[in-house]
Amino acid sequence: MQRRRSTPAGISTLRWALTCAIGAVAVGALVAAHVFLLPSAAQREIGYRRKANELGWTQEIAPPQLAKLRISTQKVGITMSDSWFAKLWKPPSNRNFVPCVFPSSSFLPPSQSRGYLLVHANGGLNQMRAGICDMVAVSRLINATLVIPQLDKRSFWQDSSNFSDVFDEEHFIHTLADDVEVVKKLPKELMTAAKAVIHFRSWSGLDYYQDEISHMWDKYQVIKAAKSDSRLANNNLPPDIQKLRCRAFYEALRFAPRIEALGKLLVERMRSYGRYIALHLRYEKDMLAFSGCTYGLSSVESDELARIRENISYWKVKEIDPQEQRAKGYCPLTPKEVGIFLSSLGYPSNTPIYVAAGAIYGAGSHLSDLESRFPILLSKEKLASAEELEPFKDYASQMAALDYIVSVESDVFVPSYLGNMARAVEGHRRFLGHRKTINPNRKDLVQLFDKINRGSLKEGKKLSNIIVEIHKRRQGSPCKRKGPIPGTRGVERFRSEEAFYENPLPDCLCQQEHEEFDNSPVHR
Repeated sequence: MQRRRSTPAGISTLRWALTCAIGAVAVGALVAAHVFLLPSAAQREIGYRRKANELGWTQEIAPPQLAKLRISTQKVGITMSDSWFAKLWKPPSNRNFVPCVFPSSSFLPPSQSRGYLLVHANGGLNQMRAGICDMVAVSRLINATLVIPQLDKRSFWQDSSNFSDVFDEEHFIHTLADDVEVVKKLPKELMTAAKAVIHFRSWSGLDYYQDEISHMWDKYQVIKAAKSDSRLANNNLPPDIQKLRCRAFYEALRFAPRIEALGKLLVERMRSYGRYIALHLRYEKDMLAFSGCTYGLSSVESDELARIRENISYWKVKEIDPQEQRAKGYCPLTPKEVGIFLSSLGYPSNTPIYVAAGAIYGAGSHLSDLESRFPILLSKEKLASAEELEPFKDYASQMAALDYIVSVESDVFVPSYLGNMARAVEGHRRFLGHRKTINPNRKDLVQLFDKINRGSLKEGKKLSNIIVEIHKRRQGSPCKRKGPIPGTRGVERFRSEEAFYENPLPDCLCQQEHEEFDNSPVHR
């Protein structure tokens, strides 16, 4: 039998070392692949355990569509420098402006009330919010006790919500106790009393309320404001009245606890994807019908919108030139235009976007143009389970409140149209430290988009440079509220002003001079 050769000890040791090294490399590769393919810890542990009586979210009850979206975040990617990526999310400098809404020493608790003010808040959620807070200030001006306002139940949305369904009624009453007396109901003995029903004059100032309206207490114990929107001037009111408006809007008029709870939960779920954009995509049936904006729609869709506008009696303008509206920048951007806009600003395709909106007109047929560019397109309907949304789904104001919370808390807010919600969110973000809000210049953008459609301009570096340059100073940095456009008169003069709640500077924001400045919004 042939004898096996003996192996030198050195070679044997070398073989053992090589075998261990190869094994280590293989295990390392497997681990690396496993780590790369798994979502982050924040994505795996979507929510955290809460107390039994709080809303909670675990993977077991997460809506099934979220699992699919999470896989897509691993498939979509784009390479860019860290500095450029950070710049996309960086908020503008707040220049040390902080909330300052504490009343002056001369602003005393309310004196003996002369009567009761009933308020019918009209419009959608944010139109009503602004009107209610203005009526708080009006109550102070005319020395009235404010009765909890009635919300609009006859608007386009047909929402039957009461005040306490949308807002925290007890908090509202308690927070304003040193400013205005607020009661839940009119006293029984005054239920059948004669009431002065008044349409307060739009954008009225101190003289109107103290000279004209206050005299009505001589004849009536109850005054009813038939409408609440735009009844108080944006400017030239006493500083303490302006600060009261801010205390009412940013402190007192808080959403109902169950809305706040789900809203914060939606924010947490968006945060599990990282930094996100909240897009107020005002491409809904009511807005398109009201504005007459039909660009990109079929003839059938355009005819439907025209019929809606014709049938709603309180929409006064019936004949609208859609091309003229769009050319002037009066139309909301389409989903496709929003996609081009965000891509040109430099946001990568894996940017999480929260769509703050009701039902998008035409649904998937129009939204697909945006989703093809930004596939991580989320909404309250996708982030929440059907069970969680059930208590809110039939109430437009409550659903809009959820969108409002997620929008205010977003890293970047982009409105496709400057309506009541966009103005309210932008103002709130200014109040909270000038968080980044990119306000599209729709008039300039439409011209660029038309060039793309004609083939005289292509998407790419040139378009990106133009759009970035146009929007350098439209990102929510501190600036004094704009007054009326020169040359305008009458109602148009007030209409052309920047709305009070859109920009609370200078009335409710002060530039701090020392680090030790106490920047709490309200000190009581």
